[in-house]
Amino acid sequence: MNRQLLALVALTTAASAMAQNSSVTLFGVADVSVGHVSTAGKSVSGLASGGSATSRLGFRGEEDLGAGLKASFWLEGGLDMDDGNAEGFQFDRRSTLSLSSGFGELRLGRDKTPTFQNMEHFHPFADAGMGAVNGHNLISDDATGTPEGSNPKRASNSVSYLLPKMDGLYGHAMHSFGEQAADNRLSSSTSVRLGYAADALDVGAAYGIVRGGTGTAATDYRNFNIGASYKFGSFTPMLLLASERGNDRRVDLYSIGMKLALGQGELRAAYSMFEDKKRGDSDAQRLALGYGYELSKRTEIYANVAHLRNDGQATRDLGSSLSPTPNAGRKLTGYEIGLRHNF
Repeated sequence: MNRQLLALVALTTAASAMAQNSSVTLFGVADVSVGHVSTAGKSVSGLASGGSATSRLGFRGEEDLGAGLKASFWLEGGLDMDDGNAEGFQFDRRSTLSLSSGFGELRLGRDKTPTFQNMEHFHPFADAGMGAVNGHNLISDDATGTPEGSNPKRASNSVSYLLPKMDGLYGHAMHSFGEQAADNRLSSSTSVRLGYAADALDVGAAYGIVRGGTGTAATDYRNFNIGASYKFGSFTPMLLLASERGNDRRVDLYSIGMKLALGQGELRAAYSMFEDKKRGDSDAQRLALGYGYELSKRTEIYANVAHLRNDGQATRDLGSSLSPTPNAGRKLTGYEIGLRHNF
């Protein structure tokens, strides 16, 4: 009996020690809105998921290995709040395993690319809703048939290194393996991001290359962007410049925006211009205005309105899932009113 009691105490003590050295957290965002988008001959009204932030569900955990070394995992998948992911759920937003210490972080798996992270970081609406940056895949987003993935948001089969915090300097380098049997180089990608954030100033730049797109062996796509923001008290202006080139195409993005804290709320605005340098009459301009009011630290009610004007040959749309693809040269106008809850 004494031996059994001692064994139980030992197991309890070990379990307690393990619990102190490791943790697992369930987290997510639930965001749903009612919206409307109209263009010539087309009009859509309904529910949309992710007007203020992308809805998601995830698990993350960390274990202290001692001597400053930590192991961690992150599994995160997108949610469609309007239909509950009727087609299924998968950890497509992020699935990584990491080791971190004073040297920085080594991260393996599927994750956001450094170029995309820099773009959404320096845009008032990030990448959610009708006001979103919509800056990834500048070339393939114009309905010309360019393979999706010329500038991906996320990359699978990747190895990443993130710099440790060093007096405001931050950086991220990633290589994604193509893993194609015929040519392992095809569809692989490499990208880097480097920035500096201290006090009110934040500035960052990123560069990436996708080799062969998603199946065109002779075509490489190069993309780069630079962004900056500066906090003047409650007012934060933001600037973003981006370019994507490949397959004898070039599309540039110029965006200016701002955030203004108003009590428990925040006003957001952005003007974005897409310039197609290789094709005439194919530019587009978009103006977006939004306001979010915090009901609590985790819950926000928001409203966004956006207007996009396409030149004669352009067919860009608004970022919302409600947005139809317009006929060439048509304008789009949309609005959304929604609720976001973080947990």
